[in-house]
Amino acid sequence: MNTANVLKIKKSASFYSASIINGVLPKLTLGILCALSLSACQPNDSNSDDTTNEEQATESNEKSQALVPERLQTIEKLAGVSMQQLVKFDPQEVKQGGDTGISISSAESYSKPSSNLTASRKGSFFIGNAFFKQPWVIAPASTDSRDGLGALFNVAACQSCHIKDGRGHAPMNADDDADSLLIRLAMPATTDEQRQQLNNSLIEKVVHPMYGGQLQDRGIQGVPAEAKISVQWADKPITFADGYVETLRDPTFNLTQPGYGKFDDELMVSPRVALPMIGLGLLEQIPDEAIKQQATQADGDISGKFNWVMDPQTGEKALGRFGWKAGQTKLITQNQSAFNEDMGLTSNIRPNESCMPTQTACVNATTGADEQGNGKPPVEVNDEVTKFVEFYTRNLAVPHRRNADDELVLAGKKRFYDIGCQSCHTPRYQLPHTNDDRLEQHGQVIYPYTDMLLHDMGDGLADRTIAGNLPPKDAQVEFLANSYEWRTPALWGVGLAQTVDSQATFLHDGRARTLMEAVLWHGGEAEKQQKEVLKLDKQGRAELNAFLQSL
Repeated sequence: MNTANVLKIKKSASFYSASIINGVLPKLTLGILCALSLSACQPNDSNSDDTTNEEQATESNEKSQALVPERLQTIEKLAGVSMQQLVKFDPQEVKQGGDTGISISSAESYSKPSSNLTASRKGSFFIGNAFFKQPWVIAPASTDSRDGLGALFNVAACQSCHIKDGRGHAPMNADDDADSLLIRLAMPATTDEQRQQLNNSLIEKVVHPMYGGQLQDRGIQGVPAEAKISVQWADKPITFADGYVETLRDPTFNLTQPGYGKFDDELMVSPRVALPMIGLGLLEQIPDEAIKQQATQADGDISGKFNWVMDPQTGEKALGRFGWKAGQTKLITQNQSAFNEDMGLTSNIRPNESCMPTQTACVNATTGADEQGNGKPPVEVNDEVTKFVEFYTRNLAVPHRRNADDELVLAGKKRFYDIGCQSCHTPRYQLPHTNDDRLEQHGQVIYPYTDMLLHDMGDGLADRTIAGNLPPKDAQVEFLANSYEWRTPALWGVGLAQTVDSQATFLHDGRARTLMEAVLWHGGEAEKQQKEVLKLDKQGRAELNAFLQSL
């Protein structure tokens, strides 16, 4: 192949910011979560007085019996209410983030702290917010608290990926940058040792010997970038039963100007846009067992699985729940992995520079690492920094629903359940009170619409090799996940995604410009549901879209 290898594929606290960024707190940083769709209250058992809604709910409840009994019972157990209650209008669901949620429908909808955050705890949130927005700089620099960018990196500030704390988008054309999209890399296992390590979750992936596990398309002066990313779009029309045509767009991502040698044809490549930051602390609080028990139940063609990963903080295997492939166990490891891979920053969990041994200019570049004491290695992001960033990412509020009791929205909600979308998008959880400092999340009743599991979404959404081929399904690319499998994204806040950023797009690589496009790309385990959606007439499409936009 030639060098144009083709693959199918802030509220800043001003009174904190100046003093902190200039070094009052050591090494504050912001490089988080660029590897990041769709995605204490008591249950309200009161009955609606609206007879029509009752009849519709009863009908949907009957149709929901198409779910296997075990799956139906699990959804109801996790929700704490019946399926009939879930389908009809429930005033409690307006607060889809529970008591942490906010009633804001603007460009700032994703950027506010949990509404139950006390005044004494807001300072930590605002500190994290201030550094989330500030760019990291090349070492050495007079701004010692935030130097050490690179030597290879994707962006200099996490706000570049998570625009206004929201989701990213793919490059719009060949000339657009890829700031809010990155490319993950993996090689197929070729030895029995590698296969055994992958099957036992001892390693995340088999990395490329020259390019590692993530493509970094920028480098500091004197360090060649690994490659450049661009994309071309092809129209893909799809026809509903009534003759209406929806035009999808099919991306072809290009990697050009390889800086460290030719790409291997079997290299598996995964483009991923940044995920929204809202509600992450609530998702972290869903008990492991609540996720695991959903993986034990096949529901017709749908059978999710959980990712079992190596926690880099503890060195023990644990349930994965964050990222497009559920490859991270908790926010602190997600954050520090993104520091390292997206911005080239070291921390106590990820103390090594993100350079491959063959990348000598990167290996020999000046770092911004400082001594930590207590036998810890020098790093660019110290533990104090990571705690502020973790607190910030844990406490970004989920906006309340809009128009949840609207007739069109309720009709769309009924269709959502009748089609069987709740098989993967588990609507409601009751969070426990746990023995930790996550006070805002304790005991909340939430409506994220996700089972947190991996699902095979079919060939259409599968990643490709650099040569444009579908990888084998037994080729693991992120612990137990293969190229066809994606974690069910939480749907809360999705209706405000393009209010927050007009360029925001959906699905893992940003190919879907609208929520309907995202739905129509569903295949694999969700092919049956996609076919049901294609039966909808104009009214049905309007209803389903109204429901999704209300989330």
